[in-house]
Amino acid sequence: MTLSAYRNWQPTPLMKTSFVLTLAAPLAIAIHPAIWPWALAVVVADHLLLTFAGLWPRCSWAGSNWTSLPPASAERGEIAITIDDGPDPEITPAVLDVLDRYGAKATFFCIAENAQSYPDLCRDIVKRGHGVENHSMQHKYHLPFLLLDGWLAELNTAQDALTKVTGIRPRFFRPPVGLRNPWLDPVLNRLDLQLASWSRRGFDTVQRDPQVVLARLLKGLKAGDILLLHDRNAARTAEDVPVILEVLPALLDAIAAAKLHTVTLGESLDRSRHMQEPLFNRTHQTAET
Repeated sequence: MTLSAYRNWQPTPLMKTSFVLTLAAPLAIAIHPAIWPWALAVVVADHLLLTFAGLWPRCSWAGSNWTSLPPASAERGEIAITIDDGPDPEITPAVLDVLDRYGAKATFFCIAENAQSYPDLCRDIVKRGHGVENHSMQHKYHLPFLLLDGWLAELNTAQDALTKVTGIRPRFFRPPVGLRNPWLDPVLNRLDLQLASWSRRGFDTVQRDPQVVLARLLKGLKAGDILLLHDRNAARTAEDVPVILEVLPALLDAIAAAKLHTVTLGESLDRSRHMQEPLFNRTHQTAET
């Protein structure tokens, strides 16, 4: 590992504070040994806070995290539909057909291993005007325990695989289930990737009732929202229909009724950079976490 490769990374205030506390605690104990219980308690509390920040998918305390689109996107009435875990040879083509019928755009956070298994399907996603972004190489749940080198290997391998399949290098990353740790942010900075979570999700991998999923997605629907659904690993209705295929048409009808329109995360990023929006270049934070 070459630490100089991370020299342009700017840690968050929480990260800076944690670094200072970790260094200061042993020094304070050396000077005043009697305070060791208090120093230890402070360090433990700090590390618990860091752990919480990584396990809370929509938190931005440990690094830049899109929980909604940039303000300029919201002003334009834009909204993003993101679809995780694919591509799936059965469900993804049907999802693409629904999106085509509505003239809607979506961002597919693809597992790179799945993209390698179904390269033509992944390329079709791009051909139809949608985005393909990084959702890890194999969707393993040990990722929150990785250190710098582990995160770098995981993300870079997935980046290379997805780029080889689609010809376009992803610019966004979403960890499995949104779980991460503080070591992720410097790696994202090094790879020029933006962490993206969501405004709300329907829990459509476990909820079999499409109406419940739809209600969760539509509650408080507004411009700038990032919505989360799944193609692969989608729950199925009592009639054995993937929930996303039942939810998506009604969701797109509601978006149109609200006079909103869908964009990919990449489109939102490009338009904001074109407008030189000051909250950008991996510094976009939302007030709500």
